[in-house]
Amino acid sequence: MLPYIFAEKKGIHIIDLNKTVEGLQEAAAAMKAIARSGKKIMFVATKKQAKEIVQECAKKVNMPYVTERWLGGMLTNFNTVRKSVKKMQSIEKMLADGSAENLTKKERLTLTRDKDKMEKVLGGIAQISRMPAALFLVDIGHEHIALAEAKRLNIGTFGMVDTNCDPNKIDFAIPANDDATKSIAIIVNYITAAIAEGLQERQADKDDDDSADVEESAEAKAARFEANVEGGDDKGKRGRGPAGAGGPGAKRRTTTGSRKPAGK
Repeated sequence: MLPYIFAEKKGIHIIDLNKTVEGLQEAAAAMKAIARSGKKIMFVATKKQAKEIVQECAKKVNMPYVTERWLGGMLTNFNTVRKSVKKMQSIEKMLADGSAENLTKKERLTLTRDKDKMEKVLGGIAQISRMPAALFLVDIGHEHIALAEAKRLNIGTFGMVDTNCDPNKIDFAIPANDDATKSIAIIVNYITAAIAEGLQERQADKDDDDSADVEESAEAKAARFEANVEGGDDKGKRGRGPAGAGGPGAKRRTTTGSRKPAGK
């Protein structure tokens, strides 16, 4: 962290804010590109100071988040975690549609407790169906298990790095104080705004493509209509033909029979 430290005062290291701005802008640009491509970024912050901030910001941009406890193997054993999520969703469905009314009171209470327990840990990743493209970590030292799993699977990592951590462990380091609530709020809100901007640009691109498809289909319909009209005119001309070859002015050919009337 030496390149990111501005000075030391009374045993406290002061981070160079110019380095913080540089790292923040680089990370925000990369995360904006990921969001624009339609991929997911998972927010990870199990520290008490960052839980509410990260959860609120992740919900704003509809991104998965983990704020309670990082389950070992949440990335490396993703299929098993998905099974737990499906189990939680099936319990929610049973309690919602009334099918749990056939169970005893004790069984319903057990199901409710299990659902609450799983929702507390897995609620933030309930809507994710595939591996995230990147992880955003508030404290890479505190979230070392998540960082190790992401590195093992070659998933991009972004994070706030304090003076007690090694910035070389992640792809995009944001030197900042990861213990102060205000510092966390500033960083996370800036990152969330960049992701939201990327999502808006993605939606705008989709709208442009849809309008272009509509215009192309309208032009294609017009071209087909003109072709049908021209084809109908050609058929009509061929059907009428010239007057001397069976047209309206052509003479009928009469034949005289050679048979004699009966009885003569």
